Formats: sequence, structure tokens, C-alpha cells
Amino acid sequence: MLEVSGLSARYGPVHALRDVSLEVRAGELVALIGANGAGKSTLLRAIAGLLAPTAGRVVLGGRDVTGDTPETMLRAGVALVPERRRIFGDLTVRDNLELGGYALPRGRDFASRLASGVEAAYDRFPVLRQRSGQLAGTLSGGEQQMLAIGRALMTRPRLLLCDEPSLGLAPLIVREIMRLLAALREAGTTILLVEQNARLALRFADRAYVLEVGRVALSGGSADLLADDQLKAAYLGG
Repeated sequence: MLEVSGLSARYGPVHALRDVSLEVRAGELVALIGANGAGKSTLLRAIAGLLAPTAGRVVLGGRDVTGDTPETMLRAGVALVPERRRIFGDLTVRDNLELGGYALPRGRDFASRLASGVEAAYDRFPVLRQRSGQLAGTLSGGEQQMLAIGRALMTRPRLLLCDEPSLGLAPLIVREIMRLLAALREAGTTILLVEQNARLALRFADRAYVLEVGRVALSGGSADLLADDQLKAAYLGG
């Protein structure tokens, strides 16, 4: 599904990614874990087309998409749930969802596909149906995260990039969000998840990569990484 090979990226003189390689197979939930500043969010931005890499390749479904625009990546089936959600607070819940569907193919069935996507989001998150006409900025943090995920799913992506979905949320809501991501994976959506709560991420992910200062330091199956002494000492409080 997704192959990243030797990817490097920078912000001005700062090297944020250095020769990163990873793979996400169809139907997997793969976690990216690491400390703040390790390059996790930068990697998602580079995959989504929001940051041009300085070296390396991004291949999606066998096609080289390195440097493609965010709109092109979205139309190719890659959707990003950004860190801190980035919803449109002065628009309603429904408006936010409909904006998420702007990249759907235009045609005579566009309106019905858009409405179908909104209904699917309401079915997945019943609270959003209740808040449909409410300004998104007045939602709770958990509800805003649900809205951000629902918005990203409007184009029925084959690859969902999720950046820190647990950030700032109560533990009960975090578990609900993670169960939702696991259910999406079971339904066939491939997910690349950035998560600072390493133990939580590894409980739900099939595999994981550990980033340190822009490089892949460790990778493997979640069960193996949970038992890794180096990882436990650095990230799991072991």
C-alpha cells in the first residue's frame, strides 16, 4: 500500500527527517512512536504532500507520488487527521463534514455521495448527528476529534494518516477513539498512526516504527516492541 524509502525533509536548515524508510501494508494499523521532535508529524506531512521531501521516495499502491500536492494525494486516497484536529470552529458540524468531501468526484451523483458520507459519519459518531447544526468550535475536545476523523473519512480514503488523536483528551475518550481506529482497520481502512502514548498505540497497532531525531531507531511487531527492554526504558516507563 505505502512504501517510504530513504525519505529526508527539512524546515530551513533543520533536518527533520533523515533517510526514513517504512512500509504500511493494506489493512494494517501501523504506529509511529517517539519523543516530541522526533519527526513523526513531519513524516505524515511529507506523505500527505504538505511538505516536499529533499530526498527519497513515497510510493502509494505501486505509484511514485513523491512531491505530489495535498489535493492530488487526497484524490489518490490519502486523508490526514491533523494534530490538534484543525476543524473550522466557526462553521457547523455538518459544514465541516461537507468540506471534507470537496475532493469527491464531481458528477451527477456528487450530492448523493456527499450526503451518504455525512450519514456514514453520523452513524459512526451518533453525537455528531445530535450536534449537526452546532458550531464546531463549541464541541468538547473528544467531539472535535470525532469530527476531524469523520471529516477525513468523507472521501473514503484507502490510507488514513492520524496525527496524535489522543492529544488533550480524557483517558476514557482516548480509548473510545482508539477502538474506533481499530474498527476502521477491521473494516478495511489502512492506518498510519502517530501517537505519543506508546503503550496505548502498541496495544492496538499491528506493527510500529520508533523515530528518534528524524531516523527509524526500532521497528517490529507490536508484541515484540512491548517486550523490548530498550523501548520500555525509553517510552513505556519500564
